[in-house]
Amino acid sequence: MKKQKNTRQDFYFKKAKEQNYPARSVYKLQEINKKYRFIMPGDFVLDIGCAPGSWMIYLAEKVGKKGMVTGVDIVDLKIPLKENMKFIKADIRELVNGFSKKFDVIVSDAAPGTSGVHFVDVAKSLELAKTALDVVKQSLKRRGTFVCKIFEGDGTDEFLEEIKTLFTFVKSYRPSAVRKYSREFYLIAKIFKNE
Repeated sequence: MKKQKNTRQDFYFKKAKEQNYPARSVYKLQEINKKYRFIMPGDFVLDIGCAPGSWMIYLAEKVGKKGMVTGVDIVDLKIPLKENMKFIKADIRELVNGFSKKFDVIVSDAAPGTSGVHFVDVAKSLELAKTALDVVKQSLKRRGTFVCKIFEGDGTDEFLEEIKTLFTFVKSYRPSAVRKYSREFYLIAKIFKNE
């Protein structure tokens, strides 16, 4: 069983390196977008927890020259920025009301430093997801899309219910690139009501 986990991890890790992505997480986003088709040419996208930059590369390719991807993280990117990319080195909790323009899509792959203690890690993940949702409430365009990573555990059902009050379409999804033993999944919320 352990060998299978390593083989799977190695596959996505190697694939990311071969395709010049700094992290394997890009395949999660690709799969989610393929299934739910939420990134369009010309979109303005906010990427919360964007380092090391794999999601930004993918998003920038999808939105094209007429779109823009703004990434926010507390650590530096490991990629060069293209013309349709902007990076803000900051704690997203300090930027909840800090965006002057609204976004078509907000994605959050933000993850806390994990402790190995499940309930602590879930609580930290949920705190980040709630902060991302606070940003959504202030900065997502009407009918926009929100995609957010979260760890399954206490409080996630209530968070999902809150999301359902704000969006017309809400699904939870676990991409194949997520490690088998992880409790990680993604919320895909489309058509923001913003009333």
